[in-house]
Amino acid sequence: MEQPERPGRSTHGTGRPGGVLVVGEPPRRPHWRQRISTTLDLIRANPTGRIALKVFIAIAGALVVTIGIALIPLPGPGWLLVIAGLGIWAVEFHWARRLLGFTRRHVHGWTRWVTRQSLPLRFVLGIVGLVFVGVAVWLSLKFSLGIDVVAEAKQYLAAR
Repeated sequence: MEQPERPGRSTHGTGRPGGVLVVGEPPRRPHWRQRISTTLDLIRANPTGRIALKVFIAIAGALVVTIGIALIPLPGPGWLLVIAGLGIWAVEFHWARRLLGFTRRHVHGWTRWVTRQSLPLRFVLGIVGLVFVGVAVWLSLKFSLGIDVVAEAKQYLAAR
């Protein structure tokens, strides 16, 4: 029976010189993330910088979220931009960090649920999604640009 690993105990395959496992060492961040974190900490160290950073993050996040909300009815990256805007806000605002975590959990849960379903059910879900996007595009074109695609299609087919 193997014994559990203890700090300083020799292990095989740990990737450390001498095969010693070091417990409690924090995971290393990628270099670019560490650099961004250090830069943000330097900006936050100055009271003026802290306020300027909050204002900049608030405006940038609002801009991205607004564009994303405007693009939701259209096919494309509407929801992705809304989530990206939440990610920008999450740099400075705790409520956005919590909302982004909530969104991630539910998107991952939905994805796991869909992948466990049978192929016919996934096909039906895909068709429902396409119909939803089609109706959203039709309504967007009809009410924003005044183009009724369905009426145009009927006229085209009646003329032929």
